[in-house]
Amino acid sequence: RGGGVAEGAWPRAAMEAPELWVGFVGAGRMAGGLVRGLLQAGKVPASNILASAPSDKNLDAWRELGCRTTHCNLEVVHRSTLVFLATKPHILPGVLEEIRPAVGSHHIVVSLVAGVTIQTLQRLLPPWTKVLRIMPNLPCVVQAGAMVFSRGSNAGDEEAVLLKSLLSSCGLCEEVPESYIDIHTGLSGSGVAYVYLFAEALAEGAVKMGMPGALASRIAAQTLLGAAKMLLETGEHPAKLRGDVCTPGGTTIYALHQLEKGALRATVMDAVEAATNRACDMAKD
Repeated sequence: RGGGVAEGAWPRAAMEAPELWVGFVGAGRMAGGLVRGLLQAGKVPASNILASAPSDKNLDAWRELGCRTTHCNLEVVHRSTLVFLATKPHILPGVLEEIRPAVGSHHIVVSLVAGVTIQTLQRLLPPWTKVLRIMPNLPCVVQAGAMVFSRGSNAGDEEAVLLKSLLSSCGLCEEVPESYIDIHTGLSGSGVAYVYLFAEALAEGAVKMGMPGALASRIAAQTLLGAAKMLLETGEHPAKLRGDVCTPGGTTIYALHQLEKGALRATVMDAVEAATNRACDMAKD
């Protein structure tokens, strides 16, 4: 693919220093969200991050963050110890074939690619490769993501602790069996969109009753943020917190009755199931 590291030569000391050198093969939205979280938390300096992509379309934003960029995937592997794979699923097999000769026993390879199993990654990479698979979601960009990860047969506690430490800077991070990853996609990866739809509907209800749209949107967003924070910080079951808001004959129980008539809970459960099943299907394609 040609092209050297942009923005000056890579320092030779980089390969000898005990610091962490992080590479991204693929520089799209999800990778960008992850790197912003890492940078905002100060986990890795921008000068220690190298990203590759076929064109400058996405790389310009990385350069603005102070990261190094290249058009050469092999260069990312040569210059990094921790390598994130963030390509489109259909491109990944070709990328793995390209970088395979450069992957050494010191590398940690972490895939963000939807629908590609650890078994497939291990088959297409050298047999000693330390492989992990993560599934982030878009709010990683504001350090409020929800991520799960699983490790391959060669990745040990050290790699899992390192990855969890880095990803925790981007939000909630849990290690799970790989079978949970597709469920996480249906729950949280796609679930962000369900919440945006609900926020939009909340605000539109207020607009219908006479509140200005911009104000209604801000209040709807803060309502969701506050409710989520209470769930996380109290550890209470959602039903308990919902019950706390309902007073006999009050406004909330009247509103909840309407939501139940609209089968909100069943519809959301169906949505999670549909997205999970689609994620499973993508893994089989």
